[in-house]
Amino acid sequence: MSRVLVPCHVKGTVALQVGDVRTSQGRPGVLVIDVTFPSVAPFQLQEITFKNYYTAFLTIRVRQQTAPHTPARWVTCLRDYCLMPDPHSEEGAQEYVSLFHHQMLCDMARVVELRLILRQPSPLWLSFTVEELKIYQLGPKSPSVVFPKWLSHPVPCEQPAPLLEGFPDPSRVSSKVQQMWALTEMIRANHTSTRIGRFDVDGCYDLNLLSYT
Repeated sequence: MSRVLVPCHVKGTVALQVGDVRTSQGRPGVLVIDVTFPSVAPFQLQEITFKNYYTAFLTIRVRQQTAPHTPARWVTCLRDYCLMPDPHSEEGAQEYVSLFHHQMLCDMARVVELRLILRQPSPLWLSFTVEELKIYQLGPKSPSVVFPKWLSHPVPCEQPAPLLEGFPDPSRVSSKVQQMWALTEMIRANHTSTRIGRFDVDGCYDLNLLSYT
């Protein structure tokens, strides 16, 4: 399935003071980044990519235009997604991240605005953010592939040639099988022609060869 880059405007970072994540330096442990799409109509969000920079947890909210004449509403589609397994170490601190629509908690249709909430509870990192942010929408569907009709209903002129010589002709296999089955039934019905190795009344062994009528 294709994707198309959506032109967007990333607003400046806003710092929030949230009590239990405030660090010993007094700096905020939560940042908010708003993303708007001024030149794009409500769209189906497909993927979000960015480079992490010491952000430990990420929450994403989207504003959706659910109906033409109703105000858009905010919904949380990703909550506390872990970007650094251990906020006190540098694992995952500067990695590229891709988040797809199937990872979200809600439908990503008719998006008009995006909000990223970044959280870093560790006092070890004086700054954190996300960089190279890109938003992709669902692109046009790929054209359906038309398979040759001989794959399902072959005709004589379109049947592929046998790969190896000596293979039985597919068009005659069924008739030969039917002939073998009919011959077998005839042999079973004719008991006199199948007396092989029977003992006669006098106890002498009488060996009669198989005969076909």
